[in-house]
Amino acid sequence: MVRRASEPLKGQWSVPGGALELGESLKQGVERELREETGVEVEALEVVEILDRFVRLPDGRIQYHYVLIDYLCRPRGAATEPRPNSDASDALWIARESLGDYGLRPDMMAVIEKAFRLMIHS
Repeated sequence: MVRRASEPLKGQWSVPGGALELGESLKQGVERELREETGVEVEALEVVEILDRFVRLPDGRIQYHYVLIDYLCRPRGAATEPRPNSDASDALWIARESLGDYGLRPDMMAVIEKAFRLMIHS
């Protein structure tokens, strides 16, 4: 998990992520973003969930529309301790039973729980 260092969602905890670079596949983008934000090398395995996220202005107009594609990932080699880089002010491995302590949105909690179930059956 990472704590966002900039807007949108500055100061909030979430899974690492970001925008694709031109010519980059989804899996390559997932692996790069995770490496850039945490220093952890992973292999992106399969899609867990696809979500729309809207950030609205005070008057209700949409400021940002994100399409989030969450992947189940496996560390490459020995799992390393995450460290914040680029867009993250903090980065942590979080125990499943502690997820509720990080103010995650209900839809993000559901995605993480789905990933745990997929991991068990993989």
